[in-house]
Amino acid sequence: MHPLLLPAGTSAIPVHCVAKADWPGLRDGLPPVPRSFAQAQGFEARPGQHVLLPDAAGSLCAVLLGVDPSGPRRRDPFAPGRLVTSLPPGDYTLAGDIGDAGLAALGWLLTAYRFERYRKPKPVAARLVLPEGVDGDELTNLAEASALARDLVNTSAADLGPVEIEAAVRTLAETYGAEVGSTVGDDLLVANFPMIHAVGRASPREPRLIDLHWGANDHPRVTLVGKGVAFDTGGLNLKTDAGMLLMKKDMGGAAAAIAAARMIMQAKLKVRLRLLVPAVENAVSGASFRPGDVLQSRKGLTVEIGNTDAEGRLILADALALADEEAPELLIDFATLTGAARVALGPDLPPFYTHDDGLAAEIARLGAAVNDPVWRMPLWPPYDGMLDSKIADLNNVSGGAFAGSVTAALFLNRFVEKSRSYAHFDIYGWNPSTRPGRPEGGECQAARLTYALARQLYGVR
Repeated sequence: MHPLLLPAGTSAIPVHCVAKADWPGLRDGLPPVPRSFAQAQGFEARPGQHVLLPDAAGSLCAVLLGVDPSGPRRRDPFAPGRLVTSLPPGDYTLAGDIGDAGLAALGWLLTAYRFERYRKPKPVAARLVLPEGVDGDELTNLAEASALARDLVNTSAADLGPVEIEAAVRTLAETYGAEVGSTVGDDLLVANFPMIHAVGRASPREPRLIDLHWGANDHPRVTLVGKGVAFDTGGLNLKTDAGMLLMKKDMGGAAAAIAAARMIMQAKLKVRLRLLVPAVENAVSGASFRPGDVLQSRKGLTVEIGNTDAEGRLILADALALADEEAPELLIDFATLTGAARVALGPDLPPFYTHDDGLAAEIARLGAAVNDPVWRMPLWPPYDGMLDSKIADLNNVSGGAFAGSVTAALFLNRFVEKSRSYAHFDIYGWNPSTRPGRPEGGECQAARLTYALARQLYGVR
C-alpha cells in the first residue's frame, strides 16, 4: 500500500470537511477551546479555507477545511487533497462531507506528488487513514502510475530521449512479465515505418518504435499508442522561444499510455495488451525532413508535409497503422497533438474523438466518475477535404487556422480501418498551476479513465 496510506480504523486527527451552511452545527459541537480558536481565526468554511485546531493542552486535535456545498455546481472531488502539503507531520482521517471517499483519498495522494530529481527531496509526512470501503491497493496503483507519467513528463529532455523512453517501457515489461521489442534507426525503413524514421532522423538520438505485449493471446486485444516526441523544436518550421519552453512534455502522450498500461497490468485485467510508443526527437540538422517533402507511410498513403511542426501525427500514423493490422477490439491513442485543442477547451479538459457513439458515452461518463475529465469533439467529415494535397494522398496540415484539433484527428483517422473501436485523446499533459490533486507540472491525462474503461469492459483475471 502507498506509504502515505494507513489502514482503515487507525486512530488519527480528524479533518472535518464542512460547507458554509453546515459550519454552525459543527462549530457548536466543538469543545470550548477549539471552538474559540476557530472563531478567533475567522473560519467561515469558505471553500479552500482551513484552520488547525488546538485542544486545551495546545496539541493539534482537529483540522477544519471549507468545501463547496453539494448542489448544481460540481465540487472538486480532490478538494481534501489540498491540505496534504500544508499539514504538519502526522496521521489524519477525513470526516464530514468528503463526497466520494475514494476520489478524496486519491486526491490526497496525487497532491502529495513531488518531482525532485534535480533538487533535495522534501518528503510529505501527512499520512491519511484509508476511508472505510476504499481499496488501498487500487488507490496505490492509480497514484503510482500517475506519478510515473508525471516523472517522465517532468524530466529534462537532456535526460529523457528515445532511449530513456524505451528504458521506461522495458522496466514495465520486466516488472509485469511482458514482452517488449524495439525497431531502431534505419531498421525502421526496413520494417516499413518510414514516417517515424523521417521525423527522427535529424537527431543523433535514434528514433524507434517500442512494442510491448502482455496477457493471454485468447483475451480481447486492447492496444494503446502514445506519442513519444522527447523534444520538439518544430523541425525546419522552427518554434519560437516561447513555443519551445515546454517541449520536453511533447512525450506526454507516451507517458499517459505507459501509465495506463501499468494500471492495466498491475490490476491483471483480462486483456491482451499491446503498448506502442513511437519515440523520436524532432531536431534540426542537414538530415531534417522538409516542408514540401512527400513521405511514404506504413499504410501506403503518401503524405505531403505542409509543416514539420505537425510531426506527432506522422509518427502516430505509422504506429496506428501497425496497431490496426491486427484489428484490436479497442484502440486508443494519446498525444500532446495540437495547440488548437487548448484554445478550444483549455489545459484541463482534453478533447477526444471517436466514431463509436457507445464508446464515446462511456468515456465521457467514466471521465466524470473518476475525475479524469474529457470532452467529445466531432470527426466532422466535411473538414476531411481540408487535408487534400495536389501532389499526394493527403497533407499533414490543413493549411488554415481553423479546426486544428479536428483536422489532426481526421488525419489520424485515415490510418485506422479494422479496429472495432478507436478513440484519440488530444491531451495537454501539463498543469499550468497547482490545484488539488494536480500539482503544477507534468500531468497524466486520460489514463485513469482508460483504465476504468478497460476494467469495466474486460474485468480482472
